[in-house]
Amino acid sequence: MVQLIVGAKGKGKTKELLARASEAIKAANGSVVYIDKSSQHMYELSNKIRLINISNFPVHSEDAYIGFISGVISQDHDLEYLFLDGFLQVANLHGADISGAIDQLANLSKTYGVNFIVSVSMDADELPASCKEYVAVAL
Repeated sequence: MVQLIVGAKGKGKTKELLARASEAIKAANGSVVYIDKSSQHMYELSNKIRLINISNFPVHSEDAYIGFISGVISQDHDLEYLFLDGFLQVANLHGADISGAIDQLANLSKTYGVNFIVSVSMDADELPASCKEYVAVAL
């Protein structure tokens, strides 16, 4: 499953993502991972959620980001939820077509049974048509 939390910068996407991560850890049978561009939210997350500060790694493109996510999946066979904050910024996709990246996440989800919850800094009406089915929250 892929769920997108969409909205302009400052609309509360990260707050929603943090709340969903807190709920997921209560019900999850497997691991929960939160990937962010800093460690700023470390104390807002349960200590049962693994926080990865992606800025510590050389990830600056869509392919590198998908590769990094694939690596996280490969090292944790119990991974159930993967929360991705600042998706466009980390994957260097501002102003680009994100449908290919979302399709790759959907394929990873189907193949490995990982649920992706992704914050995307754009309005729902700006999304490519193929991505609109994944919108869970539009702020």
